[in-house]
Amino acid sequence: MPVAIRSAALNDLPAILALEQGAPSAAHWTSDQYSKLVSDGIVLIAEESGKLCGFVCAKAVAGEWEVENVVVAAEFHRRGIADGLLRELIQRAEHEAASAILLEVRESNLPAHRLYAKHGFREQGRRRAYYRDPAEDAILYALRFSRRPLSSD
Repeated sequence: MPVAIRSAALNDLPAILALEQGAPSAAHWTSDQYSKLVSDGIVLIAEESGKLCGFVCAKAVAGEWEVENVVVAAEFHRRGIADGLLRELIQRAEHEAASAILLEVRESNLPAHRLYAKHGFREQGRRRAYYRDPAEDAILYALRFSRRPLSSD
C-alpha cells in the first residue's frame, strides 16, 4: 500500500503524540506545543491505510525553516518514510521561497546523517553536549537554496 503525505490537522494530534512517545530518541513535546506547530508551523504526516507511520515538523522564521522533529514508527523503519517526508518538506520550502532549512541531529544517529546528506544538507557545526540521556553532541546541518534574480523585462 502506498504511503500518502499530507499536512497535519488538529485532529491528528493524538496519533502524533502517541507516535512521538513511542520513539525514545525523538524530541518530546506537549500537546500544546504540537498544536501550535500544526496551526502556525509546518507539520507533515505520512499515512499508510489511514495509519500514521511518521511525521516531520518545522518552523519558518524570517525565510529559514528549522526542522524540529522527524519521527517514524519502528515498524515502518527502512521503508523510505523519512525520505518521503523530507523530500516533501524541501519541496514546500522551495515553493515558499525559503532561503534554507536548518536542523540538528544526534552525533550517533548515522541513518539520519545519511538521509540529510542524500538530500543535499551540509554539516555546519556542532553544539557540544547538546543532548541529554545520554549526553551527546548535536551536529548542525543546513540546506541552502540558491536565489535566482527576478528578470526585469
